[in-house]
Amino acid sequence: MGGMRPVVKQAASVEARPVERGERAFIQVLIGPEDGAPHFITRKFTILPGGRIPMHRHPTIEHEQFVLSGRMRVHLGGEVREVAAGQAVYIPPGTPHAYANEAEEPVEFLCVIPKTAAYATEWLEE
Repeated sequence: MGGMRPVVKQAASVEARPVERGERAFIQVLIGPEDGAPHFITRKFTILPGGRIPMHRHPTIEHEQFVLSGRMRVHLGGEVREVAAGQAVYIPPGTPHAYANEAEEPVEFLCVIPKTAAYATEWLEE
């Protein structure tokens, strides 16, 4: 596999950027194409108390998530689930989803997605 090499990096060294349309929500791309990863992108999200990411969906992209710390409310299709540290979440392609941190502590979660040519997001609320 030409050019591929192992990568180890500190999450704290990766810039946290505001999530598009989110409130008090930040994303870090921990491992991605710029690291030479050919198939998956591993991201870390942090949502501060009172923060949210509005309802949206990705028509062709699944999400696999693991909550590292804290707790949050996740809207998944027609249901609302409370998820907390130690829980994993699978969001199939096309499933509407949103996140809200109504707790007093930040919530942090990993989100792994497949690397694709395009990453389409349909926003379902203003």
